Amino acid sequence: MVLTDTIADMLATIKNGLLVKKETVQTPFSNMKSNILKIFVDEGYIQSYKTIKEKNGTKKIDIILSYTAGKPSIKKLSRVSKPGRRIYTKLKKLPSYYQGYGTTIISTSKGVMTDKEARKSNIGGEILCQIF
Repeated sequence: MVLTDTIADMLATIKNGLLVKKETVQTPFSNMKSNILKIFVDEGYIQSYKTIKEKNGTKKIDIILSYTAGKPSIKKLSRVSKPGRRIYTKLKKLPSYYQGYGTTIISTSKGVMTDKEARKSNIGGEILCQIF
């Protein structure tokens, strides 16, 4: 099965894992996913992640989900830019998510970063996803 939007697949896997209260979920490896998950860990939305090499040479990412008082740390998770419709933004039009309580993840020429880091770096880019 060929996936056209692997980031959306990873986000759906995380959402579904949180709904059934799983401790860990797995997704195929990519550098973009790894960069997004690094931001999720830094912002406290997931506990951690690790890359696992399979016997056949492929890699997977094992994502350890986070819960506070039995409730998921992630309340809302959505994909913004999709393969069929890319959403780019300039610095001045960079959206804040849930009045700054949420995080917008942006792919810029300097790498994947949060909206706060993009404002400090004075750079815009493609809006990948938003999390709260």
